[in-house]
Amino acid sequence: MSTANQTGVSRHPKGLYVLFATEMWERFSYYGMRGILLLFLVASVKTGGFGLTDRTGSAIYGLYVGFVYLMALPGGWVADRILGQRRAVFLGGCIIAAGHFSMAVPTVPTFYAGLVLIVVGTGLLKPNVSAMVADLYPEGGSRRDAGFSVFYSGINVGALVGPLVCGFLGEKVNWHLGFSAAGVGMVLGLIQYRYGGKYLGNAGMRRGDATAAADRASLRNLAIGAGVVLGAVALAIVLQAAGVLNLTLYGVAKGTGFFMLGLAILYFASVLLFGKLSTAEKKRIIVIFVFFMAAVLFWAGFEQAGSSMNLFAERLTDRVIFGWTMPASFLQSVNSIFLIVLAPFFGALWIKLAARQPSTPAKMGFGLVFLAVGFLVLAWGASFTANGTRVSMMWLIGTYFLHTVGELCLSPVGLSSVTKLAPKSLVGQLMGTWFMGTALGNLIAGLAAGGFAGMGITQLFTSVAKVTGVAGIVLLIFSPLLRRLIGGGEGATPEGKITPGTAPAAREGALPT
Repeated sequence: MSTANQTGVSRHPKGLYVLFATEMWERFSYYGMRGILLLFLVASVKTGGFGLTDRTGSAIYGLYVGFVYLMALPGGWVADRILGQRRAVFLGGCIIAAGHFSMAVPTVPTFYAGLVLIVVGTGLLKPNVSAMVADLYPEGGSRRDAGFSVFYSGINVGALVGPLVCGFLGEKVNWHLGFSAAGVGMVLGLIQYRYGGKYLGNAGMRRGDATAAADRASLRNLAIGAGVVLGAVALAIVLQAAGVLNLTLYGVAKGTGFFMLGLAILYFASVLLFGKLSTAEKKRIIVIFVFFMAAVLFWAGFEQAGSSMNLFAERLTDRVIFGWTMPASFLQSVNSIFLIVLAPFFGALWIKLAARQPSTPAKMGFGLVFLAVGFLVLAWGASFTANGTRVSMMWLIGTYFLHTVGELCLSPVGLSSVTKLAPKSLVGQLMGTWFMGTALGNLIAGLAAGGFAGMGITQLFTSVAKVTGVAGIVLLIFSPLLRRLIGGGEGATPEGKITPGTAPAAREGALPT
């Protein structure tokens, strides 16, 4: 990169701040809309909502947030093979904005069309804007780690402000105005991205070794894949209309979750049984699978911030402050506040502990335990909500604090552990599987809200605490064994610690390297 694009020899490229702002506005739009999505779906028709049941609304929400992350796989592929990352990010942002503005139109078809557009657009933008940050630092090293730290702060700033703006407009003025505000945020991000392109140098530009034949093959494969998916959907619609199938949205969402989990298990099994790997590599594949399952459970609980915990905030939390009722979606910003405050503390703590810090499996175990304790606190608070009694916001705030501590234990070593432990020939595939785990966790988190009324909120939160708590304790117990399986692989210390760099945790639970 030319020196003209640098802010100084020891400072970061100006292009970093362009990508920082792009990511900030995209996360503003995502978390802003997500904060009011389920509330809108279950709100009565009289108040402008869709009036859906918790079960149906949670299925739509779960499918949406699940596919948002799952689309990172084809989105990265399209950028690598066809568009290049630079164009993929801009096109993705345009599609996201179109999706939000489509949702601003108060009709059922435009609403669902908007959700589909946002899913597609996020799949193009999200993985590729992170990859462009890495391109700004071809030398790698600690300077790139520090650059990612700056970049990820944009995620937390956007996640903090988005629910405040979109939540206020959506809940207090008009739901569709909140969706519009999310679109405006994405447009602002696109404008600065376009005008700041001169500072990006060659970052994200398509490599010059692509051939016309490869282009045609990629487009053909993409068309075949899209045709298969559309054909399967069309067949399901025809069978449903003919009465052969009796599917509900909730059932479709659950089936999608089982499919993703089965696919991941089948992949890991095939790699272990048929992959031409050494014994040491197979051991590390087993560790990656354990981390995968731990991450699925963590995000399945943590991401209930937008589903069951959001309903708890709206229906059972006293949000009156000096006579003014605070929008429920405002509480979606609490996690981001804690992240911004606590991330530097945790970074300093790990540095101070140095070789005495917990191993990677232990950190992930602690993350699950803190998540479980948070849900126990919330279950305790929910026990006081009999007959619709509202409880203090401090129950949710305390839970978010514990969940943030858990996130800071687990998130920074997530994707980083995959990239460092995976055999070089399988890094891309295992990264894709990891994104599938993130998608699966989000889908499960969405579905959890479907049991809000049927199971009982106290029982729901207690059940989540039991599952994640037991998983965390098991991971802690077996962390010495997992540490031995990790061994001295690339990026791992003899103590079994993964060294992911200095970047703080992001809301996505992934640290690109």
